[in-house]
Amino acid sequence: MAKPVLLTVDDDADVLQTIARDLRRHYGEHYRIMRASSGAEALDILKQVIQRSDPVALLLVDQRMPEMSGVEFLEQAVDLVPDAKRALLTAYSDTDAAIRAINEVNLDYYLMKPWDPPEEKLYPVVDDLLADWQAHFRPAFKGIRVVGDRWNPHSHEIKDFLARNQIPYRWLDIERSDEGRKLVGSTAEAKLPLVLFPEGEPLHQPSTTELATRVGLQTTANKPFYDLAIVGGGPAGLAAAVYGASEGLRTVLIEREAPGGQAGTSSRIENYLGFPVGLSGSDLARRAVTQARRFGVEILAPQSVQSLRTDNDYRLITLSNGSEISAHAVILALGVSWRRLNTPGLEQFTGAGVYYGAAQTEALSCQDEDVYVVGGANSAGQAAMYFSKYARSVTMLVRGESLTKSMSQYLIDQIEATDNIHVQTHTTVVEAKGDTNLEALVLHNSATGSTETVATQSLFIFIGAIPHTDWLEEMVQRDSRDYILTGPDLQTADVSPQQVWSQDRPPFLLETSLPGVFAVGDVRHGSVKRVASGVGEGSICVQFVHKYLEDVR
Repeated sequence: MAKPVLLTVDDDADVLQTIARDLRRHYGEHYRIMRASSGAEALDILKQVIQRSDPVALLLVDQRMPEMSGVEFLEQAVDLVPDAKRALLTAYSDTDAAIRAINEVNLDYYLMKPWDPPEEKLYPVVDDLLADWQAHFRPAFKGIRVVGDRWNPHSHEIKDFLARNQIPYRWLDIERSDEGRKLVGSTAEAKLPLVLFPEGEPLHQPSTTELATRVGLQTTANKPFYDLAIVGGGPAGLAAAVYGASEGLRTVLIEREAPGGQAGTSSRIENYLGFPVGLSGSDLARRAVTQARRFGVEILAPQSVQSLRTDNDYRLITLSNGSEISAHAVILALGVSWRRLNTPGLEQFTGAGVYYGAAQTEALSCQDEDVYVVGGANSAGQAAMYFSKYARSVTMLVRGESLTKSMSQYLIDQIEATDNIHVQTHTTVVEAKGDTNLEALVLHNSATGSTETVATQSLFIFIGAIPHTDWLEEMVQRDSRDYILTGPDLQTADVSPQQVWSQDRPPFLLETSLPGVFAVGDVRHGSVKRVASGVGEGSICVQFVHKYLEDVR
């Protein structure tokens, strides 16, 4: 494959030469550095590059150019190379234009002139942009291919697993893809879903554990003992892992599905501090995992925890494969799962037209279809916006009278401004119909008492939250809804002897009724269900871990 192109555009010859020199010095080994002295010349270069099918990774453009400004150039360039990262070189007085460009051309970043020294002001920014581009870049495909049936729940499980673990793959629907049918026909005794690899034997109807082993994910611990074990890899767990390992603790993180947790499935998070153009949940998870591994965190995924027990000052975790991990301290960052609807037909079609979350996994399959989304909080709104790019129409089914009680105003404004999104309030699903897959929904309006049947093949559910803490029943105190109690919320009445606080000191703020075991994020009683708050709790919890370890040691 040809080197990806970094194209820089500036009408000042000296500036253009300098920026090209700086880029070539740092990126010339892996990227092709090209330059243009005007927007028109740059557009001609892009057309030639496209004809050669060479990938374009970054456009770094000066704002103040005669005849065509940087933003005006990007407005045209985005149609030619929509996947290229876009950055603007600006003077202080151009800040307003740069901010407008964030909305007008989805600008990724703007840099102030001068950028000296580049090691501090240029390369870190370009590194981050290129890392994002590489994460989403799809060259001529030579990787994993999945052949399956869209309405097969096992096929959905495989796709969702690969997507959430950010493993590139190509989906081939057996009903629509000639290539998929040929691959199945050429594979002896093929059973769907069929997973094919660049090298080695294919897997027929694999479990996620088999698939994890084949693609090289780690599911077994390298050490028998750690200073800190974290159960759950959502934002709270990943933040705890980063802070724990960066402060010298031998840290292992155990995640039952994929790093990122429920937040990792979000198609767009636009109110997270420091990301003015927003980012997807998968991007946030990818960045956090990279950061954690950089500090030496050992990540086991997919891997689930079966039990937790104590042995003097040690906390022992039993994994689903029967192995055991010992640690001085444990942080429970278990998160929550989508609440299942107990509605006739839904269980039958789960994975075959009915999905809990999974917006990013299934959106492409919903091209030009009528999609229904249940829920009125941010997760449902973000999914609706994402589906609107692919589906003919998106209908949000909201039980309440409006979105204002549970959704951020910025999302409400976006939904109202999107023509193919419709909101039906006072509406619930009372039945799902179909043969082998979902074909229709029966909807009930509580305000009018009316019932209607609508045709659809896709229903996505984003409601409620259920903590999975049953396995901790005898170990830590929980509230009436199974959320874990911590710190001042701990009670000693009507609990088993194992759950009574046993230390002379009071429990730390995020400590459970079992000393040395902490809880953070959505699974904790009284927590704020936001990504930023989960990250905050995971971060500060490590300070309490240090205090606990001082006593133990």
